[in-house]
Amino acid sequence: MVNYTNRVMTAIESAMGHEIAWPDRQERAVNSAHFAGLGFPGCIGLVDGTLLKLSQRPRDDGETYFDRKSNYSMNVQVICDQNKRVIYFFAAMPGSCHDLTCLRRSSLWGRLGYAQLFDNGQYLLGDSGYIPLDRLVCSYKRTGDDMDKVDFNTCVAHARVGNEHCIGILKARWHSLKEIRTQLRNPAENAYVIRWIRCCFILHNFLIWRRDEWSKDDHPIEVDAADDLGPPPHGTRECNRRGLERRQAVQQTCLEINRRPGGVLCR
Repeated sequence: MVNYTNRVMTAIESAMGHEIAWPDRQERAVNSAHFAGLGFPGCIGLVDGTLLKLSQRPRDDGETYFDRKSNYSMNVQVICDQNKRVIYFFAAMPGSCHDLTCLRRSSLWGRLGYAQLFDNGQYLLGDSGYIPLDRLVCSYKRTGDDMDKVDFNTCVAHARVGNEHCIGILKARWHSLKEIRTQLRNPAENAYVIRWIRCCFILHNFLIWRRDEWSKDDHPIEVDAADDLGPPPHGTRECNRRGLERRQAVQQTCLEINRRPGGVLCR
């Protein structure tokens, strides 16, 4: 049975480059046009992290897998487009790691400035768990009494629902992602779990490409959103225009601070 499983996984993984791929220039333009309708022109994808629960404590460094929900888990970074298609993911970090830390450890982090991945003015949209960069716009960690910041965060939350639904469908389709029962006792078993996760993501995209529609009525999904989605503010596009200008204005300052020894991450 193990041999058959490995052979099937190898066959699925052979489709990795075709099924999960960064959007080309034409696809990025389509994505940007879609998110422009939500008030975020230039956005080509949504980024978020999700925790995949483990059935038991890993043998080595098990405490690092203990997450904020008091479970042992792995943190997986997921970037999807408006069609809930995964365009990038990174699954190699323990559940205790912050989303920003996981993204910084991924291969994508060092390539955020590549012209092959982004055209001028294009970026990813994330929550307050990340920091504002040229290619990453995120909501505010602290808003205080600034209603413009509050409204901007609400707009970001509405746009990011697509990523929550993508992750929810993934876990609803592949129940093994709700609790991974493979033991993590050595690097080989860890690599096997990452392969299993990769196959689930590939099959998820395969079904989307083949227009296998997901019915919320027949198969409800669990949305893990932390944001309280109230109604979008009046004048959403104008609110987002001001919010993007303010958010992007501090990005260069954040980069300069973060480069200094002992610099504090801007929020």
